[in-house]
Amino acid sequence: MRVATDIGGTFTDLVAINGKGGLILEKSHTTPPHFEQGVIDVLAKSGVAPQGVEAFFHGTTTVINALTERKGAKTALITTKGFRDVLEIARCNRPDLFNLVFAKPRPFIPRYLRKEAEERVAYDGRVLKPLNMADVEAAVEYFKKEGVEAVGVCYINSYANDSHERQTVELIKELWPEVFVTCSGDVTKEWREYERTSTVALNSYVMPVASSYINNLDNRLEQIGCGCKKYIMQSNGGTTTFDQAKKTPINIVESGPVGGVFGSAILGQMLGEKNLIAFDVGGTTAKCSLIDHGEVKVTTEYRIQRTESYAGYPIMAPVVDIVEIGNGGGSIAWIDEAGSLKVGPQSAGALPGPVAYGKGGAEPTTTDACLVTGRLSAANFDNQVDLDQVKQAIVDKVGSHFGMDVEDAAMSIIRVADSNMLNALKLISVRRGYDPREFTLVAFGGGGPMHCAYLAKELNVRKIIVPIAASVFSAWGMLMTDVRHDYIQTRIRRMNDADISELNGLWDGLVRDARAQFAAEGVPEENIVFTFIADMRYLAQEHTVQVTAPPLPWSEEDRKGIINRFHDTHEHFFTFRLPDTPTEIVNLHLVAYGRLDKPELEQIPAQEGPADRAVKELRPVYYTEEGWMETPVYAREGLGAGARIAGPAIVEEVTASTLVCPGQTLTVDKYGNLIIDLEVKHNG
Repeated sequence: MRVATDIGGTFTDLVAINGKGGLILEKSHTTPPHFEQGVIDVLAKSGVAPQGVEAFFHGTTTVINALTERKGAKTALITTKGFRDVLEIARCNRPDLFNLVFAKPRPFIPRYLRKEAEERVAYDGRVLKPLNMADVEAAVEYFKKEGVEAVGVCYINSYANDSHERQTVELIKELWPEVFVTCSGDVTKEWREYERTSTVALNSYVMPVASSYINNLDNRLEQIGCGCKKYIMQSNGGTTTFDQAKKTPINIVESGPVGGVFGSAILGQMLGEKNLIAFDVGGTTAKCSLIDHGEVKVTTEYRIQRTESYAGYPIMAPVVDIVEIGNGGGSIAWIDEAGSLKVGPQSAGALPGPVAYGKGGAEPTTTDACLVTGRLSAANFDNQVDLDQVKQAIVDKVGSHFGMDVEDAAMSIIRVADSNMLNALKLISVRRGYDPREFTLVAFGGGGPMHCAYLAKELNVRKIIVPIAASVFSAWGMLMTDVRHDYIQTRIRRMNDADISELNGLWDGLVRDARAQFAAEGVPEENIVFTFIADMRYLAQEHTVQVTAPPLPWSEEDRKGIINRFHDTHEHFFTFRLPDTPTEIVNLHLVAYGRLDKPELEQIPAQEGPADRAVKELRPVYYTEEGWMETPVYAREGLGAGARIAGPAIVEEVTASTLVCPGQTLTVDKYGNLIIDLEVKHNG
């Protein structure tokens, strides 16, 4: 048995797969602040015997919550003399040019806890000034008096030579063994001082919180007899061990959401779909990510809390490229100062939750609106729903303001939520030069299947896939992942005339590091797979684009192929190429996978007889254009492979409802996925 659990803002999800591909799905309420309890609860609820678990995978929001809520440790920083204020200076480019009261993000480490050490390394790694150990000793003594819990170390140009950082960390551990300490070389070897300093500061800030959480979870699992191999989902789309996650917790900042994105890519491989848009609607947020020709996009230019008017905080760690907005099932509908209807980003969360949960929630949410319009059934809630109370909340907070009855007010909430989600989908596709007509939408999470039919029609995609285990699909994706580590090294070289043997030698160093780390983690040599990525740019440009490179060793023909691929990639994203301009390779990016055994998916039996046999009830459902329509509601478990349904219809399971609009057709594939084919509109 292989088990994955994913902690969300409202629910903790579980997916278990046995050796024959059989699925066990379960959800239970998230239990803040003791999130590990939610994992134990959902395991008990699922009936999975802990002693029979062979491998355990986990996704968590602990790190991102600690950062956004500023509930990390009291953290200090040691940096090169003269660079104490890097975090304060940040970047001068403002996201909101005309905001006269704009303020830069407040550093997580205040100035009085940032100390300097005399040392200097050149851009090429040469030591210009040796490290003054007395400065480090003085800083440690000061931090002890201030009650510091974690220390970050980041020196100028240490991406080229981190020997001074290593000496500093060794001395701190010798003088102060109990403190949490990390250096930038443990997290990133990419250039850009502000981004590197921010990353090591945030990593140190969450180390105590992450270590405590992972230790608590590990102990609880051991107590119930789950002594198997344990992995945690990373932001790069792969997994790592619990021990490694405690050392570099910043790599699990988006631990939960990326499981669904990676799962979408795996599902696409199984179904022959290479171009996908992963769309996940949970209780608190909606998230989407684009998969181009089977490739999950990973970036090191990620920022937390970034908005159109706020710069946010950079994290120079590999993160799957996700657009996330505060719109989910628990998002609250409210009226702004101008009298307009808004939905989110405030969320009712797990407690008190939507009004329908009956836990004291008084603000109407998207879930409440879907219940009133018939898209959700009160019978599928794990509590007795007071529908009159739900309707009254919608009328009081929304309907009375606009002079609407309860149905129109509820539909208005859904329309605003859909509009917000559509904008996010456009950000990840149209705004980045991709034509949605060439893509398939994979809709999952508790709310994804309910909103996807209208959104796909507006976005003009050609097909929707609602996967098996849709409401817990992020956890399902974790079961399909491999152990993954990224090794990124800044080495600026002219690509047109760089020495090929030198480039091969630089890659060889990264490959050795990867093999050594996998050996320490017990991954067999034959299970290690490498992918090579070059971050490239035109000479005199500032930023780079990612180019997939061939395996080692490179030849002269490979060099020409890489340069041509760079021209094509640059033209795709920026609509022009400069074929006569020299190119540069800036970063070498080695992606190393430790392949894990994957469970095979079980095929479902073929449909016998008409699909109407699976109809549970006829229910009035309110549609955007047609109004109320009597709609057949199908039990998903009653539909076999090959079943075909014409809309309007709802395919219902305990934790999700898939809406099929009038004029749309749904079929069931051999794995139990729901496929909705759409008519693609062509301009002109």
